[in-house]
Amino acid sequence: MEAPPDNDVLWAHALHYTHPDGSLALGGVSLGVREGEILAVTGPRGSGKTALLHCLSGLARGQRGEVWFNSVPVHTMGPTARERLRRDRFGWIDPAPVLVPELNVWENAALPLMLRGTGRRRAKAAALEWLERLDVGDKGRLRPHELTQAERQRVCISRALAPAPAVLFADEPTAPLHRADRGHVLRTLTTAARSHGITVVLATHDAETAALADRTVPLLDGRRVRTVHLPPVTESEGRATCSLSA
Repeated sequence: MEAPPDNDVLWAHALHYTHPDGSLALGGVSLGVREGEILAVTGPRGSGKTALLHCLSGLARGQRGEVWFNSVPVHTMGPTARERLRRDRFGWIDPAPVLVPELNVWENAALPLMLRGTGRRRAKAAALEWLERLDVGDKGRLRPHELTQAERQRVCISRALAPAPAVLFADEPTAPLHRADRGHVLRTLTTAARSHGITVVLATHDAETAALADRTVPLLDGRRVRTVHLPPVTESEGRATCSLSA
């Protein structure tokens, strides 16, 4: 077993993951993520970006390889320990907004804090702060069904940032947003991460999104490559093909 570097908050070595249908998702990926870094994992759809984020965050376990968080082996943890790690130290943003329909907007944004045991008043204040930053502060008492899809995604981003996670995993976080909104949301996300010392692992097939990161790791067919040339995503959500060089 190879020891992870001391300055990497996340570290993966020779990570292999196969989907339940037998198709290859990751074929021996290794990488390190430094504390406070914004790392973009890039590549076309189906390149293994989401699988890598799932393995790094403990949502999935690779069939082979290692994943470490702050020198703790995530790959040997059981389901309960991995769930606790995700709750207490990680944040997650999905490409599609998923909110609890029975809760209002601020309650959805405050939910991770309350699950950690934070008092309701303090959790509400933190949630409202992020909702304001993402221009949905006036929607705090509405239910998810009363919001547009773009507004729901902003609430999901607020929910991920409110607990100030050690690592934020963002899987195509601006996919539901109109092109005009993406820049503002991404700037808010990256500025917040840097000001709060949050490490971000961002999966994207959009060149403009990747350009905001400190560093990129290109994937193709589940393996790291030298470069992946990505066109900007259009309003039709990136149907253009990608130009690749290994």
